[in-house]
Amino acid sequence: MDRVMSTALCSRGKAIGLKEERGFDGRVIVYPNNQTLKDYLSWRQADCHINNLYNTVFWALVQQSGLTPVQAQERLQGTLAADKNEILFSEFNINYNNEPLMYRKGTVLIWQKVGEVTTKEVKLPAEMEGKKMAVTRTRTKPVPLYCDIIGDAFWKEHPEILDEDS
Repeated sequence: MDRVMSTALCSRGKAIGLKEERGFDGRVIVYPNNQTLKDYLSWRQADCHINNLYNTVFWALVQQSGLTPVQAQERLQGTLAADKNEILFSEFNINYNNEPLMYRKGTVLIWQKVGEVTTKEVKLPAEMEGKKMAVTRTRTKPVPLYCDIIGDAFWKEHPEILDEDS
């Protein structure tokens, strides 16, 4: 497993507040068709939502109500999403639907063409000194999106993801 660390969370190469570098387990899976891929990604986003809702309520109970982690876990045992939403709203005045999409839906990374402006020194044949010029070039880069991928709107907006030639 390759280890990946975010420089935004680091100071002098060490992850802030962590004993070890942060990492993730990346895998490559080949699915038989686009519908199976869409179903899998939809399931992952729904799972992200379920986990985040649980964690939002859990940590509100621990940090704001003073419950121990064991007490918070016992309180949430057997609750449904509606129960968790009610706890957040009635006890902490938090409307979960108003939480940023980044937390509710997770982060979707897609390859997108991005215009990149750089300054280059260009020397013309008749001149001794170069001139600095702004040059725009198109690169394909991973771009983070915070959106719903379960519905059809995302796939209609980004049909290139499922193109056979991509």
